[in-house]
Amino acid sequence: MSSNDGAARRSSAWFAAEGRNGFIHRSWMRNQGFGPEVFDGRPVIGIGNSWSELTPCNAHLRDVAEAVKRGVWEAGGLPLEFNTMSLGEPLMRPTTMLYRNLMAMEVEETLRANPLDGVVLLSGCDKTTPAMLMGAASVDLPSIMVTGGPMLNGKFRGRDIGSGTAVWKLSEEMRAGKLTEDDLREAEGCMSRSRGHCMTMGTASTMACMAESLGMQMPGGAAIPAVDARRYALAQASGRRAVQLVDEDLRPSRVLTREAFENAIRVNAALGGSTNAVVHLLALAGRVGVPLELGEFDALTAEVPVLADMVPSGRFLMEDFYYAGGLPVVMRELGGLLHREQITVTGRAVGEETDGAECFDREVIRTMAEPFMPAGAGTAVLYGSLCPDGAVLKVSAADPELLVHSGRALVFDRVEEYTAAADDPELPVDPSTVIVVRNAGPKGYPGFPEVGNVPVPKVLLEEGIEDVVRISDARMSGTGYGTCVLHVAPEAAVGGPLALVRTGDTVELDVPGRRLDLCVDEAELAARAEELKSSAGGESGGSGGAERGWAKLYTEHVMQADRGADLDFLTGGSGSGVPRHSH
Repeated sequence: MSSNDGAARRSSAWFAAEGRNGFIHRSWMRNQGFGPEVFDGRPVIGIGNSWSELTPCNAHLRDVAEAVKRGVWEAGGLPLEFNTMSLGEPLMRPTTMLYRNLMAMEVEETLRANPLDGVVLLSGCDKTTPAMLMGAASVDLPSIMVTGGPMLNGKFRGRDIGSGTAVWKLSEEMRAGKLTEDDLREAEGCMSRSRGHCMTMGTASTMACMAESLGMQMPGGAAIPAVDARRYALAQASGRRAVQLVDEDLRPSRVLTREAFENAIRVNAALGGSTNAVVHLLALAGRVGVPLELGEFDALTAEVPVLADMVPSGRFLMEDFYYAGGLPVVMRELGGLLHREQITVTGRAVGEETDGAECFDREVIRTMAEPFMPAGAGTAVLYGSLCPDGAVLKVSAADPELLVHSGRALVFDRVEEYTAAADDPELPVDPSTVIVVRNAGPKGYPGFPEVGNVPVPKVLLEEGIEDVVRISDARMSGTGYGTCVLHVAPEAAVGGPLALVRTGDTVELDVPGRRLDLCVDEAELAARAEELKSSAGGESGGSGGAERGWAKLYTEHVMQADRGADLDFLTGGSGSGVPRHSH
C-alpha cells in the first residue's frame, strides 16, 4: 500500500485545501460516488487515455484503462481517467503528424492543470505514443506508459500478411494485374482481424519498442498482442507501479537521459525499425534537454546489426516476435552496446531487466554472431548538396542494387501530380529514373505526411521492376518499403535545394558513402534560386494555404525534420508547478 502521508503531494493543493477552494474541489468530485476517504492524501494517478473509435488501433483502450485502475486502487492510489486527443493513422487527413505536437501540448497542459501526482499514458497508434511521451516529459510528473499492443497476425489465403505492408504489396499486385478489386476487399478483413495496432515493425510497433527501450514502459510490454490476457495483467501492474513511482519520486527526467536515447537508437537499428522513430526521438530529446543530433543516429548504430527478422524488412510479425521473447531478448543480445546501468520505470537497471531474457525462436530474433542483416542495415543518415541538413533511408527495406545509383530526375511539385501520372503508360521513366516529389515536408504540405514511398510507375511494374529510387521531403509509413530517401532537409517549401531540382538533372545516391547529391553546378543553382525568389512571392510550395487555427500556428512555428519537427516554442519543459487558484 502507498504511504498516506500526502502533505507534500501535488494533489494536496486541491484536495487538502481549507475553506471554499477545498470545498469546491472535493464536493464536485463526490458526485461520481467517491467517499471522503479518497481525499486522505493518497497519490492521485491520472490515466491519460487516447481511446477513440476514430482511432481503430486504440479503440480497446477503455478496457486497458480498467485494468490500470485495478492496479492503482490495489496500490492505494486514486485513479482518475481522462481522455486525450487521439491520432488515428487510418483515417486522419492530411496527416496525423500535423497534430502530434497539438496532442503533446494538450497532454502537457492537462497534466499541469489538474490535481495529479502521477500518470499512466495509454497509447497505441503511431503518433499517440510520441505525443504522450513528449507532453509528459515537459511536465515531468512520475509517468509510465502502457501501449495498446499489436493485432494478431493477418491471415490471407493460407499465408500471414502484415498490416500496412500488405496494403502496399497487395495494391501494387492489383495495379500489375495480379489481383482483382474483389481480392483486395477480401484481404481487408483478413489483415485486420483483432483489436490492436499494426502488427508489422511499422511505426506503432517501433514506437512501442522505443517506449520500452527508453525505460518508460514495463519490460516486455511492447510486443504483447492487444487481445492477450497478459496485456491486461501488464496494465494492472503498471497501475500499481504508477503509485510507487510517486512514492519514489521517480520522474521522466531521471529515465529519459542521454544514455536512454542512445539505447533506444541502437535498439531501433537492431529491430530494423521505422524511420519515423528518428523524428520522434529527436523531438522527445528536445523536450527533456538532451542534446541529440540527426547524424548521431548513424554514428551510434555503425556496429549494430539487424537482429529481428520482421516485416517489412523480413518475414515475421509482432505476434511471432512476442512468442520468441520480445524486446528484452533483443536488448540482452545487444549486451555491451547498451548502457546496461540506465534506470527504467521499474526502478531497476536495463541490465537487471534483460539479463534473464530467453529466446524461444532463433528464426525470429537472431544473435549478434549470426544476425538477420549486417551492421549498417538500419536507418542511414545521408548528407550532400541535395540534403545539407540531412535525409534518411531505411537500408533494410531498400533494393541493395539501388543503394549506389545515378539517374535522371523526374520531378513533381505535389504528390497528387505524381499519383495522377503514376499509371500513365507514356510516363517517361526507366529503371534508372529518380522520382522526386517535393513540398511534402513539415511546412509544405503542411504536416509532413507519409507519402514518401510513392507507388512505382505502372509501366515499370508491368516490366517486373518493383523498386526505383524515390526522393522527397516527406515521411514514409514504418510499414512501407523501397529505396526511398525521406525527410530531406531543408524541405522545398523553405527554399531547400530540393526546390531547385529540375526534371533531367542527374542525382547521385551513395548510401555506403552516406551521400545524396544533385549534379548541377553552383552557378546554375544560384540562378535557379534567384528565379525561385522572384516567382509567385518567392514561394516554392507554400505552407499549405494555412490561414487560421492550428495549421497556421503549426506552419509558423514548426522546425525542420532534422530537429524533430516539434514547434520551436515547445522545446524544453515547464514543469509540474501548481497553477494559481481558479476561484
